[in-house]
Amino acid sequence: MAFVSLKAWRARSAEQAQLAKRVKAACTVALSLGEGDAITVNEIACADPGCPDIETVVLVMRAGEPTRAIRIRAPMEAVGAAELLQLSADERALREAAP
Repeated sequence: MAFVSLKAWRARSAEQAQLAKRVKAACTVALSLGEGDAITVNEIACADPGCPDIETVVLVMRAGEPTRAIRIRAPMEAVGAAELLQLSADERALREAAP
């Protein structure tokens, strides 16, 4: 087991927070969210076959609508234009399928 210093852990944590902030801002634009809407962006381990080891989960909370969880099959650092287009399409499909 490797030793991780508190300084290194804090630096990594700060990097992850900045990355999450950047991805959250990009997702907000891609989803055309308004003032009353919110999102959260987190990385989780994915154990599903064919899934990368780490994936990004975006919780979309639009005012007056149920919360929707949308998975991006990539870690936050790999989220780019293609993933944002897919996120938008997935969220649109979920909204259209809602009763």
